[in-house]
Amino acid sequence: MTTYDHIQELRAELATIIDAGERAAIAAELEAAREKLAQEEAALDVAFEPPV
Repeated sequence: MTTYDHIQELRAELATIIDAGERAAIAAELEAAREKLAQEEAALDVAFEPPV
């Protein structure tokens, strides 16, 4: 599963959770996944920068 897909899955799950503890855990996992995606995108940007 891609990080993007994982984020979408967590967002959908977060929308249906009622329990505050579970919500907090999923929200934390979602934030971590968003940070991971940002790192992956930054690495791709660097990898595909044209040579100077």
